[in-house]
Amino acid sequence: MNFLFHLYLSGNDPDLLTGNFMGDFVKGRVGENYPPGVAAGIMLHRRIDSFAQQHIIFRRSYDRIAPQYRLWRGVFVDLFYDHFLSAGWDEWADESLTSYLTRAKKMVEARRAWLPERLQGLLPVVFDELLPSYCEIDGIGLALERMSRRVTRDNPLAGGERELRRNYAELREDFRCFLPAVSEFVANFAERGRR
Repeated sequence: MNFLFHLYLSGNDPDLLTGNFMGDFVKGRVGENYPPGVAAGIMLHRRIDSFAQQHIIFRRSYDRIAPQYRLWRGVFVDLFYDHFLSAGWDEWADESLTSYLTRAKKMVEARRAWLPERLQGLLPVVFDELLPSYCEIDGIGLALERMSRRVTRDNPLAGGERELRRNYAELREDFRCFLPAVSEFVANFAERGRR
């Protein structure tokens, strides 16, 4: 659940940001179930995920994670990239992370009615606990542990932060190369949407 990454890539449009934030919680066709801006955000979320999964840099990060984690490696990379964005926030953004999270939370809360019910209950945890903790490796560990408990089948998520520690420098460099590429992709997507 790379919430921070998707929030950051959303820019300042509240509807787009809300849709992008909730993208992992919306399955199937978006249709006319949401206002146009929120629907566009959900679609942007899906496009970002698709772009990432096919991108050579993201795939390189994926391959750095031990093979025993199999399909969960993508989850690890998502969270590890959130860590690098959080830890280096001042390099990528013009406002503090605390200020940004406060502002983003207000935007999402103002559109609470559009959020899937189970995400509505997670808002305080996500914005007040999880995202502020992502700048620390232990915060990523806590997120993986919580996720592990929510997944109904056996999984190797708890303790996965060891892979971040083991590959820290390489993953950080991957992230530093990937963020400009995905930012350009999002800018092009937004430009096409305005035409």
